[in-house]
Amino acid sequence: MAPSKVLVVEDDKNLLDVVCYNLTKEGYEVSVARDGLEAVTVARRERPDLLVLDVMLPGLDGFEVCRLLRREMIVPILMLTAKTEEIDKVLGLELGADDYMTKPFSMRELLARLRAMLRRSQMLSDAVLNDGRQRLRVGDIEVDLDRHRATCRGVAIELSPKEYDLLVYLMRNRGRVFSREQLLDKVWGYDFAGDTRTVDVHVRWLRQKIEADPGNARLLLTVRGVGYKFEEDDAAQA
Repeated sequence: MAPSKVLVVEDDKNLLDVVCYNLTKEGYEVSVARDGLEAVTVARRERPDLLVLDVMLPGLDGFEVCRLLRREMIVPILMLTAKTEEIDKVLGLELGADDYMTKPFSMRELLARLRAMLRRSQMLSDAVLNDGRQRLRVGDIEVDLDRHRATCRGVAIELSPKEYDLLVYLMRNRGRVFSREQLLDKVWGYDFAGDTRTVDVHVRWLRQKIEADPGNARLLLTVRGVGYKFEEDDAAQA
């Protein structure tokens, strides 16, 4: 099996060297970029399996790089930030990042996060290959599991890897209500170090892509005091 390709985008040379050394030692194929414009160019050329993206970059910042690449490709994105403000973390998630870490961080934790993200991606790919149900459909939403793509009324929906994972998991379990903690466990993995607000952010972002009126959801429904479920409601069917 070919090694996973990781693109590391970081303008701090010392940190970049340390991260690249450890990733290479772990067997990853590593590419680097030192500013936002270079990151976009390298990502388009290399098509990495995972992106480690610093927020504070010269030229385009990490948020803008995330926004641009999310339009073009499905790749797990781990953002690195020196900021501790919650709004910066939420913004990164809303733009399509799958996880974030605040500097300074331990290399052991970084490697664990990357392994978890790649494992989740591989598990989903294996499930797609081995699942007898080739398509999932609820209302106007259809997921083609073989092609790893989702459509709404026949129009392709651009989803981040975690948005896709969440959509598939909820559609496979149509009608079942899940708490935020359960979704963190099943979709993000037990070793994800985030909190339940991550689920709320991804649900809100997913609704904006699949609901005709995100403020009045008809598919991805909130069950007050419990969590979320995916099911076409009676009003939508009437």
